[in-house]
Amino acid sequence: MNLVIFRRRVAGLTEAALSRFVTKASRAASLEGTVDVLVTGNRELRLLNNRFLGKDKATDVLSFPAERTPDSRYAGEIAISAEIASENARRLGHDITQEIKILALHGILHLAGYDHQRDKGEMARKELRLRTKLNLPSGLIERSPEAGAAGKPRDRSRGKPSRATTARQSR
Repeated sequence: MNLVIFRRRVAGLTEAALSRFVTKASRAASLEGTVDVLVTGNRELRLLNNRFLGKDKATDVLSFPAERTPDSRYAGEIAISAEIASENARRLGHDITQEIKILALHGILHLAGYDHQRDKGEMARKELRLRTKLNLPSGLIERSPEAGAAGKPRDRSRGKPSRATTARQSR
């Protein structure tokens, strides 16, 4: 069972619904193990981004892969900014629940080992296939200026496992 925590509520989206989506998206991405998801605000994403990646700015989504062992049943953590998700949804003309799911999918792909900054389009192709399968609008990678899409670039780098991940793994 995935753990979903809303520190910022999202209209029309419950913990149970997001957990079901994360399970479905994880299966589609061939990611084994549970995923913890934190939906919070820009302030907390900025703190996490600074602490783990040394970038003192808010970002839309961060992924913290768990250290994998043969018997591990934990894939990692994803942190999502509800504020940036709301801005993106408004700017792109879809609803915030879809945007949260797009961000969760992007984070899941990072947990599965994909890295759009180094993989020559492999993650972008996988994200496109999965968004189509999961009935989601445009994804993060194709929106970026590097891909020729309009809009501000956002840093979506992968992070290192957090203390919470380490604590969770040791249980």
